[in-house]
Amino acid sequence: MTPWVRRLLIANVAVFALTMGLPYLGYLLAFQPVSVLARPWTALTYMFVHAGFWHILFNMISLYFFGPRVEERLGSTRFLLFYTISGLGGAALTFLTPMATIVGASAATFGVQLAFARYWPRVQILIWGVVPIEARWLVVIMTFLSLRGGLSGGSGIAHWAHLGGYIAAGIFLLVMDRTSSARSFKQKARAPVASLSPLADRAQLARWSKIRAEDLHEVNRAELERIRGVLATGGAGKLSEGDREFLERFSRSS
Repeated sequence: MTPWVRRLLIANVAVFALTMGLPYLGYLLAFQPVSVLARPWTALTYMFVHAGFWHILFNMISLYFFGPRVEERLGSTRFLLFYTISGLGGAALTFLTPMATIVGASAATFGVQLAFARYWPRVQILIWGVVPIEARWLVVIMTFLSLRGGLSGGSGIAHWAHLGGYIAAGIFLLVMDRTSSARSFKQKARAPVASLSPLADRAQLARWSKIRAEDLHEVNRAELERIRGVLATGGAGKLSEGDREFLERFSRSS
C-alpha cells in the first residue's frame, strides 16, 4: 500500500461514514454544474461522497488495485495531482448535463485505471474475479460503455464524469511525457557519438544501478529486470524513451 492510496482510502471511508449519519452533509459536498458558483468547493469534495455501500466498495477496490502501482510509477506528489485532476475532469465534463448531481470517486479512479493501462497494457485483470481481460481492453470497453450511457442518458450513472476522468488523465499523461527528462535522453541518443559525454553516461548508469528491486512492486520489479537485461545486452543506446523515464523516476526515489 502506497502513502496516498492509503490516505485516499481512509478519507473516502471516513466521509462515507459521516454522510451516512448526516445525509445533508452529502448534499453540501455533492457536485451540480448549475450550482458551482454557489458551491465551488464541490468540484473537489464530490469525489469523497458515495451514494451507497456498493458504490464506495467498487471505487475503493479499483483504487486499491490500480493505485499503488501507478503511485509508485508517478511518485506520490505527482500521483495526488494526477488523481485530483482526473476527478476535476469528471466534474468538468458533467457540464454536458448541467442539472445532474454527481458523487463518487469514479472519475478519479477511472483516471488511475487509464494510467495503469498506459504503463502495463497487457496485464490481465479478472472481472468479478473470474473473467480475464487485458488492462488496455478494459479501458476501451469502459470508454464505449460510458459514451453509450452518456448519450442515452437517464441511467442514474455519471457516465460523462467517467469519460471526463479518462480525458483529464490522458491529457495529464501526455503533458507529463512531453515534459519528461526522458525526451532530452532521446535527443542525446540521436546526437553524434562525439558529442556525448562518457562521464555523464557513467553517472547515469551508476545512478540507475542503485535502484533497489526489492523495494518495488512486483510489476515494476519485472519491468526493471527487463530493462537491466536490455542494458546488459545492448547498452544504454538500446533503451527506449520509456525505459529511460522509468529508470530516472525510480533512481530519484531510491
